Amino acid sequence: MINLILKDVLIQKKVNLFYIATIIIYLLAGISSLIFLGFLYSVIFILNAFAYDEKDNANILLNSLPYTRKEIVTSKYIGSLIFTTIFIFIIYIGDFFLNGKEALFIWKEMLLIIGLVMIAMSFMFPFSYKFKTQYLLIASGALFGIYMLTIKFFIPNFNSKLGELTQRFLALQETQMYFVAILTIVILYIGSWLLSIRIYERKAF
Repeated sequence: MINLILKDVLIQKKVNLFYIATIIIYLLAGISSLIFLGFLYSVIFILNAFAYDEKDNANILLNSLPYTRKEIVTSKYIGSLIFTTIFIFIIYIGDFFLNGKEALFIWKEMLLIIGLVMIAMSFMFPFSYKFKTQYLLIASGALFGIYMLTIKFFIPNFNSKLGELTQRFLALQETQMYFVAILTIVILYIGSWLLSIRIYERKAF
């Protein structure tokens, strides 16, 4: 299974430097939302790796190798957490060295990024296994269009409100609330994991 996770890194070796270079550019530009940056790059990397498996029917090759379909799906879910963690450290370490900033709630921000990625993947993975990544991109484009219309015509200060809500969440001290949130996300992620396995095992290539 480790080889399956490494595969997702190696197939993107040509763009890995691009990821790092653009992250450095954003940090030098003084982007304020490291949470958004970490979430965005993690999701892009994960979905790009998924799209490569669909390209040229790579799934047929994967299923001819000595891996079960359960292992193939599991590698995606475990790999998502690993890749997200790597991007988080690249972004926050880079921000420390380039801008000299130390986030007051850095561990909370890291947990928030991981939680947001887990929620996103909990919906995106089953959808992609059932259909194709290209349909997910179409759906994402439609959601982005709705978002743009919302901030233009209905809630112009939506971004600032979202930022305020994030800061309030990070400032909370209730340990019990964090435990409930983490438990809920983990249950959602495991449920999605099991659903994806079931979908992929029934899929014909």
